[in-house]
Amino acid sequence: MTVPAFITKLWTLVEDFSTDELIAWDSTGLSFHVLDQGRFAKDVLPLYFKHNNIASFIRQLNMYGFRKILNIEQGSLKSERDDMEFAHQFFQRDREDLLEFIKRKVSHGKAGEVDVKVRPDTFHTVLNEVHDVQDKQDQLTTSLSSLKCENEALWREVASLRQKHHKQQQIVNKLIQFLVSLVGSKHAMAGMKRKRPLMLNDASQLETSQAKIPKTSEFTFDQV
Repeated sequence: MTVPAFITKLWTLVEDFSTDELIAWDSTGLSFHVLDQGRFAKDVLPLYFKHNNIASFIRQLNMYGFRKILNIEQGSLKSERDDMEFAHQFFQRDREDLLEFIKRKVSHGKAGEVDVKVRPDTFHTVLNEVHDVQDKQDQLTTSLSSLKCENEALWREVASLRQKHHKQQQIVNKLIQFLVSLVGSKHAMAGMKRKRPLMLNDASQLETSQAKIPKTSEFTFDQV
């Protein structure tokens, strides 16, 4: 049976030890890794496929039934590396005889299946991390609720203090008005007290002057 040209080139490429830093077999021999997409597309693809388009290379893999392997350790909870892993049941290290069974599939449905490899210990680690994140999220929610309540209490206290301040200011204003009116009335009373002695003195002087005037009318009648 004839092996497709793409599969032959891919096998040669993965087997080439000189490009292991960019594309190489997985330690299990059941898949291969593209370790640096940028350099791989620039330096390796043109040598085998006459183009440097990594997306086109991946589409070819999908058309021949290769699956992209997503390791849970490269998921959103871990820092994502520039590493892609692909596998096919008939693409295995030291089993070149299986290549003839790799056929280009008829495109129907979604292209590019994705497998997820999850080891039990990795699963428990990730699960614990999820629980930790959830606990922190719950604590954050509780803290936010507490802060909200404290903030509302502070606003109520500020409103109460403003109301008290307003009332106290009104009392102070009334006291000031009272004191001003009181001082004004005292000045008025003092002015009246100063005027009364003057009036008494004037009356005394008038009586004295009248006493000194001779009674001419009585003297005249006696004379007659």
